[in-house]
Formats: sequence, C-alpha cells, structure tokens
Amino acid sequence: MRALFVGGTVDNSELDLDGGEPPVHYPENTGGGTPRYRLHQVGKQEDAIAYAVYAAPGMPDEAVARIVDERDYARRFNATPVEVEH
Repeated sequence: MRALFVGGTVDNSELDLDGGEPPVHYPENTGGGTPRYRLHQVGKQEDAIAYAVYAAPGMPDEAVARIVDERDYARRFNATPVEVEH
C-alpha cells in the first residue's frame, strides 16, 4: 500500500507501507508521544487497501478533503475512497 502525505514538511510525498492495515498515526512511534501525521482516508480495491492518506496535525478536515480531491488519489489508484473516523 502507498502512504500519501498532505501538509507539513513532507507535503505531496509518498512511501510504501507494509502490512494489511495502515497505522492510525505515521510514524507510529515518534518517541515523544506526539504523532506527526494522522490517517484521514484509505483507498480500497475490493478487500485490499491501495493507499492511505496522512495529514499534518492541526490541518482542518475540509482542507485535507479539498487537497485529496485535487490530487485525485482515488482515480490514480483505481480505488474507492473511505474516510477514516477520528
């Protein structure tokens, strides 16, 4: 699965994630106890997750949704977007 980042110092960056489920925070363990990025959306292809969108802390949900729509991740990965409950 591909991790996609919105906002912060790594805006518009990507990396591969191993495993079947994306972590709620990335990175999972920062050592300081404060997560840098929070999971906002996953893109599903049947039963698999194709991508996971992480946003910088403090970013309004509306701004994240607008950017994700502009970048059109669902079309790019041919996946169905699913919002993650916080």
